[in-house]
Amino acid sequence: MEFESLLSRIAVCGAEKTAEEWLNNIEKEYGIVPLIFERMAERPEILISHLLYKSAVIETSALEPKIIELISLAVGAALKCNHCVEYHMQSAKKKGATKQEILEVILIAGMLANSSVLADAYRIINGVNERCPACDLNETCIPRSEKKD
Repeated sequence: MEFESLLSRIAVCGAEKTAEEWLNNIEKEYGIVPLIFERMAERPEILISHLLYKSAVIETSALEPKIIELISLAVGAALKCNHCVEYHMQSAKKKGATKQEILEVILIAGMLANSSVLADAYRIINGVNERCPACDLNETCIPRSEKKD
């Protein structure tokens, strides 16, 4: 549905009815409604704005829907969000992902999450004045020796 038409429909139906309808559609499509969506629905405007944003990102993406779900699955795994992993795994399967592709993105997510832990620990071990390149680029870090405990 086109964005403007969708907004008009929300205005006509109202926030509560729209949120309820969207949750029902999510449950039909994926078999479950993520807990965060259930909680957001307590304030329908929050759920609607979140799902509009999510939809706009996905619908305007150059990536295929299956790839978006595999990335979402990997991020959920890296963040140790079991519900995210379950939801996005089911969604990826429905969009054609194979078991091998699912296992591959989880392996990559684990590798990167582990690398992040190691990099942070090694920076601390190697010296208090060491700054990370990303912080230097953004000029946001305070050297560890300047931080007050």
